[in-house]
Amino acid sequence: MSNIPETGRTQRVQIRLIVIQVLVFSLLLTLGGRLWYLQIRNGDEYTAEAAGNGVQQVVQPAVRGSILDARGVPLADNETRLVVSASRTELLKMKDDGVGVLTRLADVLGMKAQDVQDKVRLCDSKTPQPCWNGSPYQPIPVTDEATTQQALQIRERAEDFPGITAEPTAVRRYAAPAKAKTAQVLGYLSPVTDEEIKQAQDGPSPYLRSDQVGRSGIERTYDKELRGKAGVTRYEVDNLGRVMGESENDPAVAGSTLVTSLDARVQAVAEYELAQAMKTVRQETDKITGRKYEADSGAVVVMESKTGRVVSMASQPDYDPNDWVGGISGKQYAKLTSKKSNYPLLNRGIQGQAPAGSIFKVVSASAAVRGGHAFNDLYECSSSYSLGNQTFANFESQGHGPITLGDALKYSCNTVFYRLGHDEWVRDGGIKPKKDAKNWFYRTARDFGLGAETGIDLPNEVKGRIPDRQWKQDFWKANKDAWCKEGKKGGTYVQQIAYESCLEGNQLKAYDSINYAIGQGDVLVTPIQMATAYAAISNGGTLHEPTVGKAVISPDGKSVREITPKASGKLPVNAQTIKDLDKGLRSVVEPGGTAAWRFGGWPQDKIPMRAKTGTAQVYGKQTTAWFATYTDDFTIVMTISQGGTGSGAAGPAVRKIYDALYGLDAEGNQDKKRALLPKPQKALPKIQSDGTIYAPKVKPYDPTPVTPEKQPGGQEPQLPLQPGGQPGLTGSPASTGRQP
Repeated sequence: MSNIPETGRTQRVQIRLIVIQVLVFSLLLTLGGRLWYLQIRNGDEYTAEAAGNGVQQVVQPAVRGSILDARGVPLADNETRLVVSASRTELLKMKDDGVGVLTRLADVLGMKAQDVQDKVRLCDSKTPQPCWNGSPYQPIPVTDEATTQQALQIRERAEDFPGITAEPTAVRRYAAPAKAKTAQVLGYLSPVTDEEIKQAQDGPSPYLRSDQVGRSGIERTYDKELRGKAGVTRYEVDNLGRVMGESENDPAVAGSTLVTSLDARVQAVAEYELAQAMKTVRQETDKITGRKYEADSGAVVVMESKTGRVVSMASQPDYDPNDWVGGISGKQYAKLTSKKSNYPLLNRGIQGQAPAGSIFKVVSASAAVRGGHAFNDLYECSSSYSLGNQTFANFESQGHGPITLGDALKYSCNTVFYRLGHDEWVRDGGIKPKKDAKNWFYRTARDFGLGAETGIDLPNEVKGRIPDRQWKQDFWKANKDAWCKEGKKGGTYVQQIAYESCLEGNQLKAYDSINYAIGQGDVLVTPIQMATAYAAISNGGTLHEPTVGKAVISPDGKSVREITPKASGKLPVNAQTIKDLDKGLRSVVEPGGTAAWRFGGWPQDKIPMRAKTGTAQVYGKQTTAWFATYTDDFTIVMTISQGGTGSGAAGPAVRKIYDALYGLDAEGNQDKKRALLPKPQKALPKIQSDGTIYAPKVKPYDPTPVTPEKQPGGQEPQLPLQPGGQPGLTGSPASTGRQP
């Protein structure tokens, strides 16, 4: 046993514990002080240094996929150009925000200094074009048309151009084969915005800051397939920016190739003939007003009748999509978006809407049959039709006596359809509709696909309008307050109209249905809708969702995804009625028909042609010309705003498009060597062993004048425009139909 007393041992243990506790607390205090020094005292300094250590990424943009026509001809592809870009981040580090550098750059590039500065400023709600709507952290293109000498000057004098780069880059090119711009169908590109990147809610953003994205047309619809995937190399760097090593490398994947159903040769013909038709019409005089036709816009659609594939779609006025490549100038942007130039960015094939005029009569004839009227019964084609103190006139007050619905299409007899529209309105209960009202005329239009999107694979399609009872009610609710505020009983004409609309604007009146029966009043349609409807008559009754895309082909050519046309519905009439409609439309181009004078010499026995002319009244404007046609293979619909009559304005152009398709001369003789597309293109372009696609050459379009002899009695009816803006209508102005 130890001689140390128990009390002494206890004291020494306690002393040792105290010493240990002091040491522990000292260490904790030291660590805490050091932590405070690092985190609080010098926290900002170390945070800044740490921020410099991390991962930096270098983006290698993917080559955007090409857009080809049905034979493999490039409509949009890429070419290597010398692109001069400016780093906004570097410029803002300078005392003058880089103004001096940009001024020197403008001198080298032969540009105005202000234009260069405008190119690199950021877009916002108050900044007009040109400006940069992409990320402020990526290089901003100043020009993509730099010469080799200009690029060398910039690179050799790097000290004078800090933040400026001049590099060869693949940029978009819109090839315009045979001068076919195909502008509104193709669309254009612009840089992705920060807002678009932030909008990705589910998972990571599909965009990188360097991406160019489709803004309209098929560039937008098929943007995901065309854009590919940019390559990203990630480097570990220290706070001085020195590369410590490569952490990850994702190689770029080129975009896929989009094959369309378009034919560049037919597109060139359609664009040229539409533009020429409008130019010719502007030289002619409106007999009603005595002034020249304005022919301010137009559109044409060429479609495969059996599939709904779009072979050509042209719109006027048009533009050059290359204007957007490398950033659009302020002057160009102002021109494309101004009222003076009549908004060339609009694709009037799917966005231009107007009353249909007489091409609507195939819908009315079908509605009459659904309502119990036999197609081949006789209906009175009188010179006019009266309703109270109103008189609805036929063209030039010409009557044809009792005729069938087929003949009513042939002669475009309005009074036959006035009567039918009025009769159905009465049967439905008139102003106070029955609970079981059939509304055949309005239902049939919707069953023909009108008043709704066709589903075409192009963005921003408009629906048009079918002014049925529900539309009248909705429109009245939306405008009632304004009408009631403006209206005045016994006031001016405008005030009187507003007064009546306030009280009874929700009622479907008799004159509404009478005008509607000939495609007038408040009805609005688009060329693509009417092309789809007429193609359905041609193919036996199937409505298709029109398509421009035909196939998506992988960059290596090994994977092909075909885009199959889809049926959207059936026409609401039986096979016999479709045959009757077809026969009636065929008679329109035969002697006595309203389009006969435009199809003299046509080989009707070899290539049966069917057509319907239309001249639509638009309040406050000259008449809109419509021409709807089809063969067994193709459907063509053309419209010219403020262009006069359908056969007069659009007839020659449509005839020339058909002549080019089938290789016909003025006498109707066919030369198959001259035929561009006698049958729809079924096969995809040939993919070669290296993955590239064979592209045949496209010869420039050489228009051949077609001057068929006019047939007697072949003038297209042009309805007299009466007060109130409705066709063939006389009587009290206050009670006439109106188009808002």
